[in-house]
Amino acid sequence: MENLNDILNNHVLLVALAACFTAQVLKAFIELVHHRKLNLRVLVETGGMPSAHSALVTALACGIGQTLGWSSPIFAATLVFSIIVMYDAAGVRQAAGKQARVLNQIIDELFQEKPEFNEDRLKELLGHTPFQVIAGSALGVLVSFLASPAY
Repeated sequence: MENLNDILNNHVLLVALAACFTAQVLKAFIELVHHRKLNLRVLVETGGMPSAHSALVTALACGIGQTLGWSSPIFAATLVFSIIVMYDAAGVRQAAGKQARVLNQIIDELFQEKPEFNEDRLKELLGHTPFQVIAGSALGVLVSFLASPAY
């Protein structure tokens, strides 16, 4: 039980999760403003503005930097980890989403006259634009510094 209390009192973890949660709530708000209807599905979906992945890993790296020092090896590791996650979100997953869009279009056109073909469509919104990644990263930095305890 003490281990659970340690986890729940881990400031760096809580800040990273708060940044991720904030990004997801912002997605719902942006969706509401943009489409004039509340879509709570965006709270658990990937993709969209801002990138929750970027907010999470950036807040994690900043929290480590604030807590253990900007020159610590653990900060360096979390910074590299953050860059890989953000590159993946804007690069690989964005490309996979574009491929899914093309495949869905091909399936729609090829099987238009065969209603017995009822495979699920591929998820198209997988990744982020570079702007969404940058916005998520900026949000992670902001949340981390706003929640920074006075050491």
